[in-house]
Order: sequence, then structure tokens, then C-alpha cells
Amino acid sequence: MAPETCRIGLVGAGYIAQWHADAIRATPGVELTAVCDRSADAAEGLASACGITAFTDLDAMIDAGICDAVHILTPPPSHRPLALHCLRAGLHVLVEKPAALSADELAEMAAEADASERHLGVCHNFLSLPSYLKLRRIRNEGRLGLVSSAQINWAFPLPPLRSGPYGIWLMEDTRNLLLELGPHPFSFAVDLFGPLEIEHVSLGQWIDLPGGGRRPQSWRIIARAGDVDVTITLSLAETFDDRSVVLRGSSGMARLDYAADTLVVAGDNSSELVLNPLRKELGHAGGHLREGLGNALRQAGSLNQKSPYALSFRGTIGAFYDGLRTGKPDPRFAPGRALEVMLGIEDSLALLPPQPAPRPGSTRAPAPKVMVIGGTGFIGRNLTRRLARRGHDVRVLSRGRSGPFDDLADHVELTAASLRDEEGLARAMDGIDRVFNLARSVDRTWEAALENDVGTALRICRAAKRAGVARLVYTGTIASYDMSDPSRTITEDTSFGEMSQRNLYARSKAECERQQTEMAQDGGVPLVIARPGIVLGAGGPLQHWGIGRWHGSGAVRLWGNGRNILPFVLVDDVSDGLIAMMEHPAAPGESFNLIGDPMLTGRDYFDAIHRRLGARLNVSSSNLTALWAADQAKLALKKYALRRKDAVAITRADWKSRGHLSPFDNSKPRRLLGWTPEADRDAFLRRAIDEAHLFR
Repeated sequence: MAPETCRIGLVGAGYIAQWHADAIRATPGVELTAVCDRSADAAEGLASACGITAFTDLDAMIDAGICDAVHILTPPPSHRPLALHCLRAGLHVLVEKPAALSADELAEMAAEADASERHLGVCHNFLSLPSYLKLRRIRNEGRLGLVSSAQINWAFPLPPLRSGPYGIWLMEDTRNLLLELGPHPFSFAVDLFGPLEIEHVSLGQWIDLPGGGRRPQSWRIIARAGDVDVTITLSLAETFDDRSVVLRGSSGMARLDYAADTLVVAGDNSSELVLNPLRKELGHAGGHLREGLGNALRQAGSLNQKSPYALSFRGTIGAFYDGLRTGKPDPRFAPGRALEVMLGIEDSLALLPPQPAPRPGSTRAPAPKVMVIGGTGFIGRNLTRRLARRGHDVRVLSRGRSGPFDDLADHVELTAASLRDEEGLARAMDGIDRVFNLARSVDRTWEAALENDVGTALRICRAAKRAGVARLVYTGTIASYDMSDPSRTITEDTSFGEMSQRNLYARSKAECERQQTEMAQDGGVPLVIARPGIVLGAGGPLQHWGIGRWHGSGAVRLWGNGRNILPFVLVDDVSDGLIAMMEHPAAPGESFNLIGDPMLTGRDYFDAIHRRLGARLNVSSSNLTALWAADQAKLALKKYALRRKDAVAITRADWKSRGHLSPFDNSKPRRLLGWTPEADRDAFLRRAIDEAHLFR
């Protein structure tokens, strides 16, 4: 029998953990009590936000006796061993998708749940959306007639394919893309129609990865479930968001948009020829209006606490624990249904064409004198490659052992070290003469930023001192400047000003600069500070938030009117500037704003994308003062309605700074370092747009 109140621990404190935590707290009869993650930062951050206990060791959490069930939210390769361990410890288990890496692994997990007399559930969360439940009911009632075909789409950009990170499990193998994303469309198909017979798989829109290897950005899977034709498509390029299920029957058609939780049903009518199409289109329009208004009112009324994605987790977690209490698991999330999903994915993978063999390893072992921390990010990858091209051997701090530098194994060495472990960082810097620190954290509170961003920068400084490093190059941001005044030209001598009410990123990076500078002046490692502008080029994202607020890949709302010159710079030029800071004897103790020549407004940039690539985006202006006022209203709601203690007021000047209204003077790096950013407009556009693979 399940306890009256089920106590839940989260295993894994990454992005998805917050969604589970919010859903658990909204579910009656359950209580979130603990979180476990090998990263103390991640565990303590989530624990602090939720008022629960943090652990870094799973056995310690189990032995504490404060959990009756766990949610496994770690990377997929760890799902099977963690689930088996927790089931054997007497805990119920809800595991994120993909539940396992194979049907055999999942069958083993299900067998262990039976033997342990514990419940095992799989989080195919979209099956809990209210609109999907309505779709299933309509189909079962026969309102669509005899369903003959289903089209299930996952058309949603996958940023790691174009801009990394490349060393994560998802990017290690083509198979992993379907293992990670396939459970969404496959779970719909299996839940609606039963087991799938896979007939054909085709891949397309291949993209070359840095370091070698190729990955497909489109998948087309043709299957059959009884008498129903099923087509599953995945499009991972920069594409219009179309995550949908379309059922066609003898009496009607239904389209579920599961990203928006809306369902529109169309059917024939008995009107005469002239009125028939009018009534059909009015029916479409009415359905879209009804669903759109309902969605908007629900989200507004809940202060966005009931977004479609949030509702999907609430429904799934509620159904799993209802099954636990009643002893009747919901079949949508039970191992048997998940096994059918996994078998469909496995059968699809069996039809993949042979993949090219990995390149033979290099016989030369690098002897690095340069370290890049943050070397697998956009700028870091470019910097590492340009260093190697100039003959430098480079050590890159990385969690993975493969990724964007497999083709440079004779010049690039990957090593792992925790950014919280100062001694480990010092050991990783053994033999290193120059260190580039491009690391940054994404934090929600100032306290977390002080620990994760500022604290990490200072640990790197101290480790570099212990390791005898001769020079440290730190990458800050121009966002720390107040760029709200068009009449003021910004140079390296311009003060950041008061930072307490600036946005968290700008404030944190400024504090990193301040404390590192003090440490260097007190006898630390000689420090050079770089502040790149809006960086463009190969490997960078289309959806650059320094330009505006993005709404999918096809629409952007510029920060401001888009008529002022923006501080664009090519990533190649940034890397050349960083290398000059590493080499030039006059660089220590100085800071440099790496801004290209004044050339393009925001509207110029998107007009050039249209001319050169044939892609016209929906580009609109914004009133930065109005955005600031709206932010103040949201702040009040967060503080007084949602009781968010971490909500901080941001100044109007900070919002105006997002428009980059102040021009920059880039004469200092030119004069002192001999830096020469691209000055030819056509060459700049060719490298920033034509060669950047923004869409594919």
C-alpha cells in the first residue's frame, strides 16, 4: 500500500528537475522532500529554491529515509542502473524519457519493479495534455469516423546541432537523436493505435559537426498500426514550430498542437455547394479562436503556472501517483506501453543506413601550454581551433572525452575538472602557461551568481596562481556597460556605474571583473579582460538574444527600433583579439572591448539575411520603456502573488541598454594589440551570414 502522503526525491537537478518540482508541489497527496545530484551547486540550488534537503550521494538520500519514491532525471545512459538501484532499495520510480537505451534494458527494469513489488513509471508527459485527452476521447467516440492515417510531427529546432555543446550524450551518435526525441511522437502513436510496424526510415538535411561526423536534421519514419498509416517526422533545423498530431478519418480531421495544447476538429457539413466551404472555413476559424482564447485565459489566470508544458507534467505525475494509491497504474505511463514505444524506436534504428567509422586516432600526443576553460562553447570552439591552426597545443576543460575537436587530437587535449574544485583546477593547469576563462553560469538569484559565476572565476584565479600560470585572459561582456545614452561613446575607460539594479548577467560579469582585478593587483596572476560585442559567425546561433527577443526561428522583436548601429563582431576576430591578449607584452592589466567597425543596424542584419539566404523573418520593433514598465508589473506579480523572494527590480536604463544605443570606440585594441577586425561590409556579411549555417 502506498503511504497517505508520498514523499518524493529527485535524482538529477538539471533543467527538467524544476518542471518536476513545480508539478509535484501542485499535486495533492505528494510531497517533495529531497534532491540528489553529483553537482553540489545544482543540488543545493534546487534544494534552496524548493525548501528541501540536498544530497550529492544517492545512497545517502536513500538511507536518510525521507523518500518513498524517486524521479530519475539524469542523462539517459544512467536511467537503467539508477532505476534498478532505487527499486531494489524499496522505492517507487518515475523515470524521464527515454526510460532506457533499449527494450532489453527497459524489460529488465520492469522485471525488477515486479520482483520488488514497486511501481515503475515512464514520463511520456505529452500524453497528459488536456487537449490530447480530448483528442483521444473524440477518436474513441467515433466522431472522426474510421481513422485511416496519422501524421505526427516534431518540427522544432535543436540548437546543439548548429552551435553545441557537442560533447553531450545527445550528440555522440545519430541514434541518440531518435532515442531522445522519438519518445514524444512514438508515445502518441502507440497510445492511440498500439504497436507499430516500421516500414521505412529516411534521413536528410545532414549537417557537418566540428571535429568530424555528420548528423541528420530531418527524419521521416513510415509505419503502420493495424489498418492505420502512421507517418512520423522530425525536423530539427531552424524551422517553424510544428509539434502536432493530425488524425484523418472518414468523417473528419483533428489537429492537436501539443506545444500549445490546442485541438481543432474539422468535419464535413450538409450545406449546398456554395455554402459548404464557407461553413467549413468558419468552423476552422471558430475552433482556432476558441482554443487560442482558452489557452491565453488559462495561462493569464494562473500567471503562466499552467502553461502547456507545465500541465503535461502535472497530469503525468498526478496520474502516476493516482495509480500508486489505487494499485492500478495508468497504462499510458506503465512499463508495458513504454516497452512498445521503445520497440518502435529500436525497429526504426535498425533501418538506419550504416554510419561512417570514426577517424583513427592521432599518434601524436599534444604538449599543451595553453588552456581554454569554456572551450566547447561558441567562442571557445573557434578560439581553440585558431590556436591549433597557429601551432599551439591546447588543453580544453570539458566534461566529455569527445566532441568538436576529434579532428585535432594531435593539438587538442580534453581534460575534466570541476569548477568547484580549486585543487583539481590547479592540477589540470599543470604545465600550462596561458589560461583563457570563457566560463559563465546561468543563475536565477544574486546569491547563486556570487557562488557559481563570481566564485568560479576566483577559484580559477587562485588555481592559476598555484599552478604558476603566467597570464589569465578573462572574457566579460559589454552588457555590463550602461548603453542607454546615444550621445555617449563607450571606451574601456567608461565606468560601469551602479550595478545593484542591473540584470543578473551584466551585474555578475561586472563583479567577476572587479574581484579578479583586485586579486591580480594583490599579487595574483597577471590579468587581461576582454569584452566581446554581439558575436556572429560559423557555429553561432541564429536566435541571438543580444539582438532581440525571439519567438521561434521566424520572428524576432528587436530591442528598440532597430535603427541604431549595433556592436557586431565576427567570432574569428574575437578569437584573434583574445590570442593577441595572450601574446602581447603590454596586455596584462588592461581591458579591451572587442567591437567590430560600425556597420549594421539590427534591421540591416535581417535584411541581409533575406537578400543573401532568401529567408525573410518577421522583424518588429519594441519600445524599451514600455518593456521596462511591463517588467515592473511582472515584478509586482512575482513578489506579491507568487511570493518570489528572488525578484529584483531592474532599472529603465538597464532595459534601454539592451538596445545598444551607445556607440563604441574600438581604437584601443587596434592601437595596443594591432587588432584588425573585418572592415569590408560584403566580406563581413559573407562570414557572418553565408558561412554561418544559420538555418541548416
